Amino acid sequence: MEIPAFSARRQASPQGLWLPLITPFRDGELDEASLRLLVRHYAGFGLDGLVLAGTTGESLTLDDDETRRLVATTADELARLGQSLPLYLGLSGSNTRKLAKALPRLADWPVDGYLIACPYYSRPSQVGLITHFTALAESSDRPILIYNIPYRTGVNLGNEAMLQLAALPGIIGAKDCCADPAQSAELVRRRPSGFAVLTGEDAFYHAALAQGADGAILASAHVGTASFIAIRDAFRRGDAAAALAAWQDLADLPALLFAEPNPAPIKHWLWRMGLIDSPELRLPMTPVSPALAARLDHAIDRMKSAA
Repeated sequence: MEIPAFSARRQASPQGLWLPLITPFRDGELDEASLRLLVRHYAGFGLDGLVLAGTTGESLTLDDDETRRLVATTADELARLGQSLPLYLGLSGSNTRKLAKALPRLADWPVDGYLIACPYYSRPSQVGLITHFTALAESSDRPILIYNIPYRTGVNLGNEAMLQLAALPGIIGAKDCCADPAQSAELVRRRPSGFAVLTGEDAFYHAALAQGADGAILASAHVGTASFIAIRDAFRRGDAAAALAAWQDLADLPALLFAEPNPAPIKHWLWRMGLIDSPELRLPMTPVSPALAARLDHAIDRMKSAA
């Protein structure tokens, strides 16, 4: 498939609820038919954007051609729907030079920006992290969201370093998974105008928005999407009571969907709902256990009954 021509849309500062879309597979291959169905399904909810080839999208198992097709198919389906939903592409790596060389090669891809994780395994210093992201920002004219998730990468990008990077015009925000509530609260409090803080901690969605975060990138929002949107909308209109009531109905869902490694539980749920043809994952990810499958099936049946 040819990649559609790049549209010069830009998003100054991502806000609201973004979905890190799963990547559907069938018989070892990218399942483009299921991908199109997913895009049609989620485009109707009023999400603020999609992240492709993130951790939830099993990015580390995709080859370059599959990633290209993933982006092209998603953009094509959105165009068919007449939707201009922003798309960010997940990127990661510990080789700064390699990533910096790769970014210009993506210049004609129909994405609006990049979600780039801190370098993993090498555990660079704060100076190294600043230099890494500065080099990447200088290598592309598209905006970058920094993905700070130390329990995956082994390194925490501290707030002093983050705020230095926030001064760069190409770095417009962060997906915050630092797992330190004090650090998260301080970042929200000190962030400059135009720099967005989006939580990536599904269980802290309500708390993060209540503290002033600009939004969230949540795998759990594959399920009960309308309710996650309702919480966003309640905060936007200043209705804290409605936001809390909606969250109380959802609060147990993230724990269920992360009871085993993501995205296996979500894929099982989407498969049972008929939104993907197979719950297939790629090694080293494996399907949910029979015990969790039973719990998920019970929750699905209960949600259908309540609808």
